[in-house]
This record gives sequence, C-alpha cells and structure tokens, in this order.
Amino acid sequence: MQIITLNLNGVRAATKKGFFQWLAAQRADIVCVQELKAQLPDLTDDILSPNGYHGYFHCAEKKGYSGVAIYSRYKPDTITEGIGIKEIDHEGRYLRADFGHLTIISIYLPSGSSGDHRQASKFFFLEKFIPVLKTLIDSGRDVILCGDWNIAHKEIDLKNWRANRKKSGFLPEERAWLTAVLDDIGFVDVFRRINPEPDQYTWWSNRGQAWANNVGWRIDYQIATPAIASQATDVSIYKAERFSDHSPLIIDYNYHL
Repeated sequence: MQIITLNLNGVRAATKKGFFQWLAAQRADIVCVQELKAQLPDLTDDILSPNGYHGYFHCAEKKGYSGVAIYSRYKPDTITEGIGIKEIDHEGRYLRADFGHLTIISIYLPSGSSGDHRQASKFFFLEKFIPVLKTLIDSGRDVILCGDWNIAHKEIDLKNWRANRKKSGFLPEERAWLTAVLDDIGFVDVFRRINPEPDQYTWWSNRGQAWANNVGWRIDYQIATPAIASQATDVSIYKAERFSDHSPLIIDYNYHL
C-alpha cells in the first residue's frame, strides 16, 4: 500500500501545475491532500474524482480557505468529517476514512504565523486534538494521520532552527506537544522511523532562494499507530516537480487493503 500526502496550497492552482497528471502516473492507493482553498461547487469532475480514484472532501465554510480531501482507489466503509467541535470543523481540517481495520485521516493543523489570534487558534486546536488522538490509539485500529501539521518537531527538521525558535511552527510549546503525541500517546513519525538524515524538508518559503538552497521545514507527516508504522518499507519526498510550496511525502507500507 502506498500513501501520498501533500498540501496543495489551492487544489485548482495545483491542478494547473500538473498535480493530477503526475498522480495518474503514481501507484498510490490513498492520497491525502490539504489546503484545498475551494468549495465543492468550485471543483471540476477531474478534481472531484480523478481517474481511478474516489474523492472525499471536507471544505472550509470560508471561501478560498483551508479544506482537506482523501482520494482512494477503494471505497471506504465510512467517512467522517470533522472532530465534532464547531470552531475547528468550520475550517475544514479533519477528514477520516475507514477501510476495514485501517483508518486514514487527512489533517491540516492551523498555522499561527499570521498573528497572535491565529496562534491562539492553533493552541486551541492542539488542546482539543489530544483527546481525539488518545481515542484513536485506544481503538486498537491501524491509524495513519497524513498531512500538514505546521510543526517542525526537532532541530533537524528545519534548516535555520536557531533563527526560528520564537516563531510559530517551532515554538517550544508546539514541539513539546508533538513530542507528547509520539512519546506519551504512542504514535510514530513514520518518515523518521526510516530516514534519520538531515536536510529532509517538505515545505519551503516562496521568499528568496529557499527552494533553490533547500532552506526548508519538515512539517508534513504520516503519523501512525505502532503496528502499521512498523510495516513502512520506503519513504521519499518528491522534489522533481513543484505543485505547491510543499512537496509530496510518499510512504510504502507492507499492508494490503
């Protein structure tokens, strides 16, 4: 089973940059995307149901903002939009698909970089999301949460970590929260389980020469329960083409739907 996750920074913009043509040439079973920046009436049939995939969406109420989706070659048993908290769900940040014993979640955590009010919203999300994560791991299911978590976990996960210690995405409180998700609750950062190397990033600022110089952040993850995390066999970050300011994170699992 291959799973791809990518923040599209606008599904229509990514479409124009060739994302779906690229996807058609991949062998992904499940694709999680974030930051749709669109509502369902905005989407063409090619976006709603790309060739070979069933599409499922949780759009934000605000136009041109946030939103997540899951594309799957298999029809899920159930789809769940949101976590049941209005302040979070109206921004379209959580979409769950269940396939037998497997749960796949497309997740888009808030960014706090635009100001104190958004950082407060991010901290609210982090607080409310802990019980959800505990419920998921206590369920005994195989769970993979795919998406843009807007947190670089450790110093190895961003190029200029010293200069960003007081900036959203690398704040001590955010990093400690993610450490608790992994160490206390028991989830696994699947990419890091296989690849411990530096300079592995999934997002680059559009300012300056960040992309050209690989001055990036690793903020996109597949975070999984231990049993299925142990089945991961290969991880990669696709950088040959650019569909947004993020790159696709691709992970293969020795797991069959």
